[in-house]
Amino acid sequence: MKGTIENRDSFLEKIADKLKRTPGEAPEKPVWTYTPQNKVYQNYSEDQLLAMMKEACAPIHTKLFETNSEQLGVQLDQLIAEYGGGSIIATNDLRFHTFGLDGILKKNNVAVWDYKEGHKAIERATHANIGLSICDVMLAESATAGLFNDQDKARSVSLLPVTSIVIVPKSSIVPRMTQAMQRVEERVQKGETISSYINFISGPSNSADIEMKLVVGVHGPVKVAYLVVADR
Repeated sequence: MKGTIENRDSFLEKIADKLKRTPGEAPEKPVWTYTPQNKVYQNYSEDQLLAMMKEACAPIHTKLFETNSEQLGVQLDQLIAEYGGGSIIATNDLRFHTFGLDGILKKNNVAVWDYKEGHKAIERATHANIGLSICDVMLAESATAGLFNDQDKARSVSLLPVTSIVIVPKSSIVPRMTQAMQRVEERVQKGETISSYINFISGPSNSADIEMKLVVGVHGPVKVAYLVVADR
């Protein structure tokens, strides 16, 4: 149903007047005197960030595995078997090919997300046992996977299957949200097209709403595993 917006212009003009701006004018980014958020863990090495990420995985009920580019296929194949195999779906991400995983995906009859299938693709993800995706930025402080989703790298793949396996390039690990947003800003400044939406996922879904008793796997993936791969 098509609706209408009443008094929009006058409403926006009033807000702009209070902010001493012209309606539609882009705001200037403030220059802060102090930026302590940039200094947290600023001298941490990749190995130190990985160690911090490992510690953060336990409280969020997430398993972490490590490998290198040469053994990535073998390790992923073992993980798929460990989590029961079955119906598997992966994002349509060229990095699977770059990592040399085409053979593993074919061996395990992995379906690749195709947005042109519409609800059929969503249904496939809903009934999948495992969803495979590749992390774009990992927050070490909270072991949170940042996924730059789009029509080919759909969030359905990481949120709907029973188990979500996320491949994490070691170079994608940053200290915290501050650095993740800096990476996004850098891409914007370079004129690159960024994702239409970005999801930050911290382990399997959980809730403690009822009598403060934690229940894991309430909605979304019941199990989450990170497979950290050292870059070539």
